This record gives sequence, structure tokens and C-alpha cells, in this order.
Amino acid sequence: MPRSNHPRRRRTSSGRASDSTGAGGLDLNRARMGIPATESAPDGVWAVGTISAGNAQKVYTCPGCHHQIAPGVPHLVVWQEDAMFGNEAGLRDRRHWHSNCWRGRSFRYR
Repeated sequence: MPRSNHPRRRRTSSGRASDSTGAGGLDLNRARMGIPATESAPDGVWAVGTISAGNAQKVYTCPGCHHQIAPGVPHLVVWQEDAMFGNEAGLRDRRHWHSNCWRGRSFRYR
């Protein structure tokens, strides 16, 4: 029997095919979100990723204004690239910001 050139899809627990690959492969949902930009500021080097309205599915609290970011509202996810305890610690401590709050921050939010 000839082989197919199409990659196999993994099955989820519900029996449906999954579009993203496992831990060893590329996660297509994350790949669609793009590469975060790097910004240098007086308080460090920050990775800034954009979350579109379609990908915003949870409620977060903005550390700039302390108001909620509702589901469906485009915003930014930000983490420190030069964190004291390494890149993994910076990524673990990431925060979701309103775009205007991030642009207008006063570097005194810590």
C-alpha cells in the first residue's frame, strides 16, 4: 500500500483529530500568535507579545491600571527577558497589560 504524504493528526480524548502536535513538535496555535517584540526600558529588557481579540479568552488584571481585561479584548502579554533568576522565571512571571497602559507606564509599577 502506498504511503500518504499528509502528516498524521493526533487524536484527543474525545476521539477528534487535533491540529497541533505534541510536546516535541510545533504548536500551531502558538506559532500563529507570532514572535514577541523585544523592548528595552529603564527597568530591563522586555518581551512583548500581542494577543488578538480572538485569542483573548480569559479575564486578566492589568498591573498598570488594576482593571480587568475582559475576554475578547486585544491586549499585550509581557515578560522580562533579563530576569534575575533566568528566562524561565521571567516567562513564569509574565503579565497581561492593556496596550495603552503598557505604553504609558511610569516604571514605578513594582
